[in-house]
Amino acid sequence: MTQSNTLVFCNVNVSAIRYNNLPTNNNNRISFTIPFKPHRMMKRRNNFTPLSSSSTTPADPPVTPQQQPLKTDENVPRKGPDLPTLFRRFYKVAAPYWFSDDKVQARIQLASVFALTLGTTGISVGFNFLGRDFYNALANKDQEQFTTQLSYYLAAFAGGIPVFVIRDYARETLALRWRSWMTNFYMERSFTGTSLSFSLTLFNAIIDLISFSNILFGIYPPLFVVLLVYSLGGTAISIFLGKGLVNLNFMQEKMEADFRYGLVRIRENAESIAFYGGEENEIKLLLQRFRNAFENLTQLLISSRNLEFFTNGYRYLIQILPAAVVAPMYFSGKIEFGVINQSVSAFNHILGDFSLIVYQFQAISAFSAVIDRLGEFDDILDTTSSDDPVEALNEIQLTYINVKDSTFQPKNSLDAQKLLEIENLTVLTPTTKALLINDLSLTVCNNEHLLITGPSGSGKTSLLRAIAGLWRTGRGKITFCAKYTPEMASNGVAMVNEISNVDKKSKYRDFKGVFFLPQRPYMVLGTLRQQLLYPTWPDVLDSTSHNSKSVGLFPFLEDKSGSEVGSAQPLQPNTDELIKALEDVHLGYLLSRFSGLDTTNEWASVLSLGEQQRLAFARLLLSRPDLVLLDESTSALDEANEAHLYNKINAAGITYISIGHRTSLRKFHKKALRISTMDLDSNQLNWCIEPL
Repeated sequence: MTQSNTLVFCNVNVSAIRYNNLPTNNNNRISFTIPFKPHRMMKRRNNFTPLSSSSTTPADPPVTPQQQPLKTDENVPRKGPDLPTLFRRFYKVAAPYWFSDDKVQARIQLASVFALTLGTTGISVGFNFLGRDFYNALANKDQEQFTTQLSYYLAAFAGGIPVFVIRDYARETLALRWRSWMTNFYMERSFTGTSLSFSLTLFNAIIDLISFSNILFGIYPPLFVVLLVYSLGGTAISIFLGKGLVNLNFMQEKMEADFRYGLVRIRENAESIAFYGGEENEIKLLLQRFRNAFENLTQLLISSRNLEFFTNGYRYLIQILPAAVVAPMYFSGKIEFGVINQSVSAFNHILGDFSLIVYQFQAISAFSAVIDRLGEFDDILDTTSSDDPVEALNEIQLTYINVKDSTFQPKNSLDAQKLLEIENLTVLTPTTKALLINDLSLTVCNNEHLLITGPSGSGKTSLLRAIAGLWRTGRGKITFCAKYTPEMASNGVAMVNEISNVDKKSKYRDFKGVFFLPQRPYMVLGTLRQQLLYPTWPDVLDSTSHNSKSVGLFPFLEDKSGSEVGSAQPLQPNTDELIKALEDVHLGYLLSRFSGLDTTNEWASVLSLGEQQRLAFARLLLSRPDLVLLDESTSALDEANEAHLYNKINAAGITYISIGHRTSLRKFHKKALRISTMDLDSNQLNWCIEPL
């Protein structure tokens, strides 16, 4: 399919789409039949890129034909933030970089940009006086003076233009550096360049205002009064005409993101939608989201049109206004002809400084929408990672003990064999705070395999999420005792709650003594070799070499994840060991099907769920952790393959905790944890432990 700026939409038959090979254009966008002009949107947004993530909730199950599309609040008008909130969010988003590890280089580069901006202002003032003398010589028909002034003009151009170019290059380089840092920090790309541009524009406006005001006062003071009245009146009218643009821009960012999210959702669930026969419902939902974006964009274009009527007239009137004001002085012989040109130039400079809101209103409104959206996202992050000690007491606490550390002294033989201890654990749902598990206490020792059973919705998977640290809402303590831990204190103990919020979500996942296998394994983008080595050996996923020049300019882009794990990382398996792992899980035939270990493919599409589950067990056998948590990890396998895999991990000396409904799993476990649905009317325990 050739690259096109048209989203094709009407005649989509989802059942006919290959689930693993949807047609895409060069922008990685699904090409669906309604004319859709991205370049017009980009013109409207002044090169702003909308946030890539939608504000909607994660993907729901595919809609069946019997279900009716639910109405959403996408069209509900949203009240924009007040100015104090907007400035607070701007500071909150913009400030961290200037206090980061890159702050010294960033501040030096920012100072150089400001210095170059001062230089360009001085050059502009020089051009103003050169223009006056040049046109005076022309009006006086003084050929010798004209030739002299022309040579001065050309020399000034030769010396001044490089300063303007270097200033712009330095500004864009600093913006790239800032953007790169923020990409690591937020994974957000549409903020920094415009933020820096606005800051420097404001600085340049202040310097211009000071420099050219003296010139204008020296020529004709009433002209400065005319300028003030004209610019302030224009600003007031611009604010009145464009007051709705901020909200419209915000809603457009959201609605376009929602529309793209719907397209991605169809791509990820195309096969399931086809089996359900839910094509018509999906098309209706997508068309509704498209109409929402289209109608909002129509309102945005109308508001922009009304503003353009005024701004274009405002812009072109200033070409004759200063000349009209000073013309009587020229006709009376009080000023020379070149002074008219000088006054026009100075008037335009100062008026541009006073009229920032008029000229930049659409850009400011779009930028405000981005600040509002990103600031709101940052506020949500703050609420989910609070340093409040009172809130920390109401969280589930995870503790890791390094049993290989020389300072670790077990109290008895049971402690020496202990892998996992749960004390008085109460699990709540993160959003509604519904009680799922009440006051659970249990211990899992080496080779003491545990089976977790219970009806659907009773909280089995939620318990695993709490153990994995994905859910922290509740109370109680979870202690792991295994070989590898996060960065250890001197006593060999690390608590997640004692780690800073910046590292909280990543550091404790470096704990290599525990492995988690979900029901649907995650297939990375890469080769079959990379599938097997994920996630224990992350270095192999980065197959591209870093450009040393780029790393030198932007040191924070250098991947340091490998050094953090350090010696805690097991020795990487060789090719023979990878092949044996595939054969151990009955996947040896993949080597011939895909021509070896180094073939790249869309593995989530070309492998069945059963094959993906067996591949996940191959990862497990290669990593050899002390403890593995299996969340219905054999649900897509027949009983023979299930028994084979359990026997393999048992023979490897790996202790496992399984969630499952099959009675065939009982023979592979030593004890069972039965969880029942919580009765909210009574405060009784909803669990029991029994031997098998």
